[in-house]
Amino acid sequence: MTQLPPAPTPPPAAVAHCRDVTRHHSKTFYLGSRFFGPEERAAVWAVYAACRTGDDVVDERRGEAAERGLADWWARVQAAFAGEPGHDPGDVALAWATGRWPIPLSAFEELHQGLQMDLRGAEYHTLDDLLLYCRRVAGVVGFMIAPISGYRGGERTLHAALQLGQAMQLTNVLRDVGEDLERGRVYLPAALMREFGVSRATLEAGEVTPEYRALMRHLSGLARELYAEGRAGIPCLNGSARLAVQVAAHSYEGILDDLARADYDNFRRRAYVSGPRKLLLLPRAWWELRGRAGLSFEP
Repeated sequence: MTQLPPAPTPPPAAVAHCRDVTRHHSKTFYLGSRFFGPEERAAVWAVYAACRTGDDVVDERRGEAAERGLADWWARVQAAFAGEPGHDPGDVALAWATGRWPIPLSAFEELHQGLQMDLRGAEYHTLDDLLLYCRRVAGVVGFMIAPISGYRGGERTLHAALQLGQAMQLTNVLRDVGEDLERGRVYLPAALMREFGVSRATLEAGEVTPEYRALMRHLSGLARELYAEGRAGIPCLNGSARLAVQVAAHSYEGILDDLARADYDNFRRRAYVSGPRKLLLLPRAWWELRGRAGLSFEP
């Protein structure tokens, strides 16, 4: 019997770089990642760092510099998938992760399309427009993580992962209305704003009117529906990935709770979940998974 060669180990310096990027930019995602096994955790950090690098390009640069930066980022992602990264530690880590697990390049292609939406200042006329954006910049991350964790249930599990990612991005949109306005971006669908009686002038004035609160409650309710649909697929993930994703999902949904406690004022404060509160979510996440043990989309 032919013995297979041992799987390559992740490059320590590259992994450390991706770990630091993850911990700095998303404490919630970082907390969830700690429950993966060592190699899977390193791959999750590599994926997050790659996504974050692209996001930073469109957030921190303008005009031709942003266009060149995004084109360079996309070329680097494709090179990493081809096993030909440069010297950047994030690219090296991504090349290792994509060589170790069947992470789909198509998911990064969709992310690229979503980042282009930000770059060209896409307008969001309908809820479907916003959900497409949420799919591209966050929903597809579920397609990247699922192969790393391993899963049962086929396309239904992947669809649940997509819904969970969309829920998290919609949460980001609701949390960051004020911050996005400073960048000249409004993600709230124009049709919904008209329906609830909220104008662009209301947003720019930072007015938390009864109509604005109603709009926030409506979109928060939609996000919670997406969380519920997404959590249905978590028991189909393998091993410790279940707790990792469950913790991240509850932590992110907790942002909606904090936003509601602030009476939906997302102009003067940023909704968040404190470190101690995140730790209190751990027993709840474990208990819920225990109650759903053995559940699967498979017949």
